[in-house]
Amino acid sequence: MAENPQLFGNGMPVPFYGEMFVLARDGVEFHVDKIPSAPGGHVKTKGTIYLSNIRMVFVANKPVGNFFAFDMPLLFVHGEKFNQPIFHCNNISGFVEPVVPDNQNRALYSTHTFKILFKDGGCGTFVPLFLNLVASVRRYNQFEAQSAANMAPRVDPLQAAQTPVDDMMRHAYVDPNDPTKIFLQQPAPESQLRRRNYSGPADAN
Repeated sequence: MAENPQLFGNGMPVPFYGEMFVLARDGVEFHVDKIPSAPGGHVKTKGTIYLSNIRMVFVANKPVGNFFAFDMPLLFVHGEKFNQPIFHCNNISGFVEPVVPDNQNRALYSTHTFKILFKDGGCGTFVPLFLNLVASVRRYNQFEAQSAANMAPRVDPLQAAQTPVDDMMRHAYVDPNDPTKIFLQQPAPESQLRRRNYSGPADAN
């Protein structure tokens, strides 16, 4: 996880080199804990989820304290589960390990619990793509998510850029009740900035 990743003015995350965005889904409610900049350390707000071959990024409609976005590397996500409660909306819950800078002690960083609630429309497009992409990233990178009780390895989250997702996107099922937008071609932001790592600034091509 990385709080408040770099965004373009239109809210799109600034991409990494080799990153390919798969979809965007707005109108979701997002919950996450252990956020120091948020009141009480817990965020509950609405916004847009962006999913790429590297990560999932939530961008809030309005800031909550100093929190406005949350970056979850797919290689660091584990325990993900699709929930279909009888009296509440469908949701995805799970855990994500923090992105720890090389010069920091992993023991100082806690595992986050997250939940994505689909309150506006169906989720028949988003959920299969998300679950299949996470599984594909793990298989291709030979990384198995560890339980929150274990120390996360210092694996580079950008390794997920090597995962082939083109075929998955071509054969994705599109649920007419799901307002998820699939990127058949990559969005063209106003700038061609790219990022090389989680800690460094963006640079131009």
